Amino acid sequence: MPSDEYKVIIRADKTPVGEHVRRFNEPLVNEVAIVIVGNEFDKRDIVLEKKNSQLQVVSETHRSYDALQYPLIFWEGEDGYNFSIMKTNPATGEAVDGKKVSAMNFYAYRIMVRTGAANHILRCRQLFHQFLVDMYAKIESERLLFVRLNQKKLRVDEYIHLKDAIVNDGNAANIGQLVILPSTFTGSPRHMHEYTQDAMTYVRNYGRPDLFVTFTCNPKWEEVREELMSNQTPSDRHDVLARVFKQKLIKLIDIVTKTHVFGPTRCWMYSIEWQKRGLPHAHILIWLKDKIKPDQIDSVISAELPDPEQDPQLFEIICKNMIHGPCGSINRNSPCMKDGKCTKRYPRQLLRDTETGDDGYPLYRRRKLEDGGITTKRKMKINNSIQEIDIDNKWIVTYCPLLSRLFKAHINVEYCNSVKSIKYICKYVNKGSDQAVFGLEKDRKAIDEIKHYQLGRYISSNKAV
Repeated sequence: MPSDEYKVIIRADKTPVGEHVRRFNEPLVNEVAIVIVGNEFDKRDIVLEKKNSQLQVVSETHRSYDALQYPLIFWEGEDGYNFSIMKTNPATGEAVDGKKVSAMNFYAYRIMVRTGAANHILRCRQLFHQFLVDMYAKIESERLLFVRLNQKKLRVDEYIHLKDAIVNDGNAANIGQLVILPSTFTGSPRHMHEYTQDAMTYVRNYGRPDLFVTFTCNPKWEEVREELMSNQTPSDRHDVLARVFKQKLIKLIDIVTKTHVFGPTRCWMYSIEWQKRGLPHAHILIWLKDKIKPDQIDSVISAELPDPEQDPQLFEIICKNMIHGPCGSINRNSPCMKDGKCTKRYPRQLLRDTETGDDGYPLYRRRKLEDGGITTKRKMKINNSIQEIDIDNKWIVTYCPLLSRLFKAHINVEYCNSVKSIKYICKYVNKGSDQAVFGLEKDRKAIDEIKHYQLGRYISSNKAV
């Protein structure tokens, strides 16, 4: 008997009206991910068929769920998470005030590396990734269940949005008993809205931010490679990438705010994102006590290749991490291309001196070869083939030489000089988690005939860990 086979298709071209388009982009790498529809979970169960053809439903919080779902990982039938696990004092072995272990604490414990103990879960590669996103969904389900059952304790009736609903809809009978996510729920719309309001409060009190920094994880960091097991690649160990990136981010914030490399810092804020690219990155806004003047931009930010003879180490770092594309006529299949143009506005204009304008960002100095600029040739993969490309300053992403030299990663630094761009930047930094509009497809030729799509949160395995 033939069975129906369906595929889940993500449609980046169906971004809902009013939503940030960057939250709905297509995945750029092959990765294991889960799409969660809505903010209210029903119970996720698995169904067992016994030898007598009877069906039995097993809850995801049953102690046997993990072993039944992942027999290759738990081949001995070890117990998984359940609500009856009590917190204990490691020294005495006694229960701690009747407190129970949460799903997050349980699975964070399971994926840790311990001296003298082999953790076989970390060796399962993509099955490990599937385990991560599955358990993340279980953790979110537990959290959302708590929110649903404790609406009175959270005092949701006091939320102004509920009062606004009566004014906007004009019919209180349609509201019913609403279950809302409070701002304390990490990643919820109210949580991100609260952070955006905080950023605008900084702007109102201290003016525009001086620097907009984007810090991306580098899987080739030595700290990452040292923790890999035999025959593993960085993409197999998202747990290591997450931990190393977090430590590097803390170090970066400390360098900016405590050692005052740009001068005394007044305030700052950041958010970490995973945009379907397989690696985390952070957006950072920095307010300085002494504003950076236009004639000081070149001493802080560069958009040029460094001299390979004077600073060969920085030259190699910039060539590996800070070259955009190439795109445009050289590579029309680049992910940044839309309607035949680069969405990042590359290649940029070559200029002898930095120019400031009112469009949000200045035009940085990008000198030609005859004006003292540097050019190089790099072998890059374009259209599934390796080609040697001439690279000059019009392809360089703006960076801070000091930070690039210290962290050996993609660190994009922009100078903010226009009030017009402040609201966009503050909302962009806090735009929220990735989303996906998807539908079920039976035949790829019939993709245009899909009429019903659903909106859900896109959780990749690196975000789950």
